[in-house]
Formats: sequence, structure tokens, C-alpha cells
Amino acid sequence: MISRIDLRGATLPEGQALRSLLPRADFDVTAALEKVRPICEDVHHRGDAALIDFAEKFDGVTLDSVRVPAEAIADALKTLDPEVRAALEESIRRARIVHRAQRRKTETTQVVPGGTVTEKWVPVDRVGLYAPGGRAVYPSSVIMDVVPAQEAEVPSIALASPAQKEFGGLPHPTILAACALLGVDEVYAAGGATAVAMFAYGTESCPPAPMVMGPGNIWVAAAKRYFTGVIGIDSEAGPTEIAVLADATADPVHVAADLISQAEHDPLAASVLVTDSEDLAEGVVKELAAQVAVAKHREERIEPALGGKQSAIVLVDSIDDGLAVVNAYGAEHLEIQTADAAAVAERVRNAGAVFVGPWSPVSLGDYAAGSNHVLPTGGCACHSSGLSVQSFLRGIHVVDYSRDALAEITRHVVTLSEAEDLPAHGAALKARFGWKVPSA
Repeated sequence: MISRIDLRGATLPEGQALRSLLPRADFDVTAALEKVRPICEDVHHRGDAALIDFAEKFDGVTLDSVRVPAEAIADALKTLDPEVRAALEESIRRARIVHRAQRRKTETTQVVPGGTVTEKWVPVDRVGLYAPGGRAVYPSSVIMDVVPAQEAEVPSIALASPAQKEFGGLPHPTILAACALLGVDEVYAAGGATAVAMFAYGTESCPPAPMVMGPGNIWVAAAKRYFTGVIGIDSEAGPTEIAVLADATADPVHVAADLISQAEHDPLAASVLVTDSEDLAEGVVKELAAQVAVAKHREERIEPALGGKQSAIVLVDSIDDGLAVVNAYGAEHLEIQTADAAAVAERVRNAGAVFVGPWSPVSLGDYAAGSNHVLPTGGCACHSSGLSVQSFLRGIHVVDYSRDALAEITRHVVTLSEAEDLPAHGAALKARFGWKVPSA
């Protein structure tokens, strides 16, 4: 059901050499890019008409408009199961607690008497958010997208989710209900690359947005790459991943359940166990067989994911070696199930999010830990962060110098401008002092 990679008995390589030994899904954004290019350009040239045509082609629905009526959003909340509503409200509450604390304050630094530099944080003017709607429905992603944007005080927030034939061409009603709970009333029935293009270019019904955020499939990732340099994006999210670093103290029931929880997403989802315990590995294999046998999405998602090249049990000589492996892997989600898990977690350098100990499973973070579940995949955690309030803010330096403060530094500026053969830079300062360099 799941393969093994045995790295015991030898010194582990470093960097790319180690990464090349680890499992990873095939995710060819470059190939997908050529397929989304004409879709994006069609939306550019035909606007809403192209969106309506693509909804019929890809989603099998006939739309009069891609903008979701306000009454449909309100009705979705009215008919929402009370238990689901309570769970979404608690998820929103916890996410707000965490993300509100991320808001950065304006800081003014006095560099010299009369000379200050202020860094102020300004939200983008508008953001287009995406909530997937393929194999599953993700109201949790609506929360993870919207809450940090709201806490960043983005003035204009729009959300897109694929049209659903089952619901008359509207996005899934639970998606719409989540929007209602969050106060988002600008919602579009658009999916995949068409949604990204709609936000990037703008159409008759949807104003353009300088930033597009949110998880999606390979077509969303390819469209984001297509618009790199035109709009801001969070990341080119690939298939979801979990890595579990565990020793003999871990419970194989828990570990197997957590590996399955990510495999449930997609046939390309990655489930990786890194352990120095042969006994734990054996116990997890047995538990996988037992738990998968009764799982709902066993045949179409879980078994292909666990049996794919992207999933494996990686055996190492020690937890130190295990840390080297997970730091090289850079998992979207990393669980630490070891003795003294908190201390081990402190040594993790590369992960989208870290889940410490047996009572902090990834599923908690997916819904109600308060953390954000829009995280870097495909090893991008080695250089990128998950979605946060900071994702929607721009730091702007405001420079304010007095005459005396400028006079004091002019000689150095002129010297450096001449060293770079850019004398007009220095002249811009000398012009303020009668074309002379003030004495220090």
C-alpha cells in the first residue's frame, strides 16, 4: 500500500542530493501553462461571455451571470445546518484571534536628529480570493482566505468558487454560507484558470484585482504563473502533503489516521512517515490496511495517494537524521510525534506549519486551530510562508529629513554617486545647497 525508503546505515547527503531521495508527486505546471494560456486570453478579450462559455464547457452549467445574487448568499446561510454553522463560526472566531495578532504596526525610526524613516503597512486595494470546489467542498478555505484579508483591512474583497451543476450553477451552498458569515457579498461562480483570469484582467461584472490568493488545482497554479508580474499571488499550490516525524513513542493508530487524512484529499496527495523505529513503521503499515479498508474515499483517492510515488515510509537511523530529512523535504504540514516533541519542533526550519505532539493533528489546523491552512507545497516551505495578514500588506518606507540632517549626509551621498558614475544623483543634493557640498 505504501512504499519504503531506507536511509539507514550511511551518512545522509545534503541539499538537493537528499531531496532527490525523497518522495514527491509529479506536478508539471509548465505543461499546464500552455493549456491555460488561451483560456486566460479568451477571458481577457471576451470577459463575462467567455466565463459563461467556460462554465458550460467545464462545469456543465448554463449561467446568465457569473456574479452570485445577494439573495442566494443569504438563502444559503438560512438553510445551513445549525451544527455546521456553529462549527464555521467557531473556526472563524479562532482564526480571527490568531490573524488579528499578526497585524504589524507603523514604526518610526530616528536615524539622526532631524532624519526619520517610517515603515507603514498598507493593505492592497482589492483582492480576489479562490475557494476550490472539485472533489470536495471547502468552506474552511473561505475562512482561511477571507479572515487574514479582513484583518489586514483590505477594502475590497471578492471570492470565486466553481459553478456547481447540482446547485443550479451557483457555488456550493456551504461556500456561500461561509461567505455570508464573513460578510463577503461579492461572490462569483467561476473556477480554475477562468477565475484567476477574471480577477487579473477584470470583466464587465468583476473589477480587476491586483492580488489573487487561495488554494486550487494545477490549473489555478498554472494561471497564477501565467500572471506572475501582473498580479500578486500567494503561491503555486500543488497537491497537499503531510510528513510525520515519529519515534517509538508514537501511537501507530494516530500516525496512520493522520496519513490517511491527507490522502483523502486527492490521488496525488503525499503522505510521508519519517521514523527511526522499525516497530512503529510495521505498526503503521498494519493500521493503514485496517483503517483504509473502511474509509469512505478508499478507491478513488486514498489508495492511489498512499500507493503513489509521492508517499512513503522513510527509515532513518535517528531523530537527528529524521530532522535533516524533513527539513530537506519542506512539508506543507509537518507533525512531530516524538519524545519531547516541543524541543524537536524547535529545530524544524522548513515547513508550512508544524503540529506538535499527539494532540495537535493536521486536521485540527485544517479547521479550527486558529492557524491558516493555505500553505506552501512541493518543497516551497524552504523559501515561502503560508497565507497570513502579511500576505495582504505592503511595507512602505516614508523618509522625512530636515535641511540640517540632509546637509550632514550630503558629502557621503555625493561620494557614493560619483563612485557609481551617477553624478546627477549627487547633484540633486548639491542643488539644494547652492551647488556646494555642505561641510560636515
